[in-house]
Amino acid sequence: MYESITQVRVRYAETDQMNVVYYGNYAQYFEVGRVESIRQLGYTYKDMEASGVIMPVVELNVRYLRPATYDDLLTIKTQVRELPDGHRIEFYQEVFNERGKMLTAGKVVLFFLEQTTRRKTKIPEILRERLEPYFAQKNND
Repeated sequence: MYESITQVRVRYAETDQMNVVYYGNYAQYFEVGRVESIRQLGYTYKDMEASGVIMPVVELNVRYLRPATYDDLLTIKTQVRELPDGHRIEFYQEVFNERGKMLTAGKVVLFFLEQTTRRKTKIPEILRERLEPYFAQKNND
């Protein structure tokens, strides 16, 4: 399993009149977590797009447990629990406050598509190679 940690501070513009993070902003926090998780592997979304592959979100499931408020430092935990072999990748994501309390949990499914044709394609080989070491132990058990 691959796991990464990213932090983001809640900006005033992300809150509503109750000083609570607007629920729609969690999709953006999840995106920050996904983008940074790939960057931590030494690859970027920009690299992927330059190679002709895009990754649209096709499914988003979110559970809201507790509110985040202005100026909270959030920790976004992002996991890839299975090594992608085809055209889809699943990210499991959790957002925690500074006290370690889980605020939100979700799963985001994305497809790998050819940028020009929008047809499904396999995970880029470089990304697969960067993820493989995190799944090698599972294969050796």
